[in-house]
Amino acid sequence: MHQHHGRLRTAGLLAFLFALLLLIGALLAYFTSSPSFLLIFGLIGVGSVAYSYWNSDKLALRAMKAYPVSREQAPALYEMVEELAQRAQQPVPRIFIAPQPTPNAFATGRNPENGVVCFTEGILNLLSPRELRGVTGHELMHVYNRDILISSVAAAVAGFLTTISQFFLLFGGGLGRGGNNQGGNPLALIGAIAAVILMPIAASLIQMAISRTREYDADADGAELSGDPLALASALRKLHGGISAEPMREDPKHDAHAHMMIANPFGPKAKQLFSTHPPMDERISRLEQMTSGPPQG
Repeated sequence: MHQHHGRLRTAGLLAFLFALLLLIGALLAYFTSSPSFLLIFGLIGVGSVAYSYWNSDKLALRAMKAYPVSREQAPALYEMVEELAQRAQQPVPRIFIAPQPTPNAFATGRNPENGVVCFTEGILNLLSPRELRGVTGHELMHVYNRDILISSVAAAVAGFLTTISQFFLLFGGGLGRGGNNQGGNPLALIGAIAAVILMPIAASLIQMAISRTREYDADADGAELSGDPLALASALRKLHGGISAEPMREDPKHDAHAHMMIANPFGPKAKQLFSTHPPMDERISRLEQMTSGPPQG
């Protein structure tokens, strides 16, 4: 597959996200005269990432109530996934189906050997076999590019930064050098307010940028794998309309895994500022440019 400049950008964004985490730890270490905060925050950050990465498949599949399907239950689906995996010279992922009417698909699993591709019942009913093959190529490349690791790291660190910002809101004004809390420390209070306001915003923006970069790359790599960019472009256009007609209900269990899906499951009316998906029109345009022609229906 082509090497993408986006991968270097992703590495830089992840580094900046971890820098924010260490900055919070350093601020707490300074205001409390306890360097152990820096170590604690680093360890908690690594622990959060490890847990999210190791359990990403179980958590996402459970949230979607997905169930595994056998070759006998879905022979055409198995044949398609196996054919694309062989083209990529990579392991064949497990196949799950989620009993959701909203058309969508996602990939998960901590590495290619433990990869999972999940389709909703809605997408299986909406797309043609050719379009579904284009979507499958996209999802397989998320697995083979190890995007699950990248998205797990970004989501875990972003969530942890938000939690720590809330900690600052509750206790920042009382943190003083050497434990002196008389009247509070103005610098600590300023730091707390800045952290509360800026850290969650910065973390969300970085997570959004990472996810959008990976989606563009999976589109390009998936289209190359399938050899049919227009099929994926047509599928994305249908998904945009299908999700608009029947969006997924927003709740915490779905919010946490929405970034893994090929299209924003909550539809175009969902909040766009922190959307982890690129604009659908831009994705379709990029795919069309790979062949310099309009998508076929």
